[in-house]
Amino acid sequence: MTDPGHIAQWWGPQGFSTRTSEMDVRVGGRWVHVMHGPDGVEYPNTITYTAVEAPQKLAFTNRGGRKGGDQIEFNSLWTLEEASPEQTCVTIRMTFASAGERDRVVREYGAMEGGQQTLERLDAWAADIAKERFRELIITRRYDASPAAVFNAWVTPAILREWWGPQGFSNPVCEVDPRVGGRWRIVMRSPDGREYPCGGIYREIVPDKRLMFTNNAEDNDGLVILQGMTVVTFTPDGGGTELTLRTQAVAMVTYAAAYLKGMQAGWSQSLDRLTGVVII
Repeated sequence: MTDPGHIAQWWGPQGFSTRTSEMDVRVGGRWVHVMHGPDGVEYPNTITYTAVEAPQKLAFTNRGGRKGGDQIEFNSLWTLEEASPEQTCVTIRMTFASAGERDRVVREYGAMEGGQQTLERLDAWAADIAKERFRELIITRRYDASPAAVFNAWVTPAILREWWGPQGFSNPVCEVDPRVGGRWRIVMRSPDGREYPCGGIYREIVPDKRLMFTNNAEDNDGLVILQGMTVVTFTPDGGGTELTLRTQAVAMVTYAAAYLKGMQAGWSQSLDRLTGVVII
């Protein structure tokens, strides 16, 4: 619900597609998008977020409508409640300026049916992710170096490029801006010369203790094919460091689901290579 790559897969009634030009999920931030109906009609919309409480609640105002037609405006509240350890109950509440305006939107735009179909598409997409397109790993390693040294190997380009990626890979591009909101970008090159771009944004940085960053793999045209989040913790352990890596990824295109099978090997080999470059 907060990522344009995901939301494009399910937003809107059956047969609709959605193109996002701007998405900034924070209070006061906007989501600017155009919904394309199966009949070719476009529906430009601008959403402005009024409450963001992850992962329980999103509230926003919505202004939009048919291109060239009358505009509609309403407030929407989405709540997410745990129904069971593996199920979530999603509730949508839409508030209009008047009962007459509500009835017009229901009549002219099919709001009730459209909302139901949107939730059905979300359910199908979430199930697809859970079954075939999602993987999560937790890997723990011990290094004979201080937490500061191991942490430094993750945020210093000259060191990071020496160990990132599976055995035999090099990193001709390795750029990092280690601050909250800063970006990182790496282009991995395999022994046969193929290149694999990846990158993301730092979400949390606690020096020598914790890193959290988005971790996305791209194709050579810049399309995100795997979307993930990685958290790395650095814990003193005697004279060394215990590193715990928690990472998850979602295949954003069908063929990328096969890449998830290599996550364990890829990360394990990277952490093996890290052993050879950390400085005590």
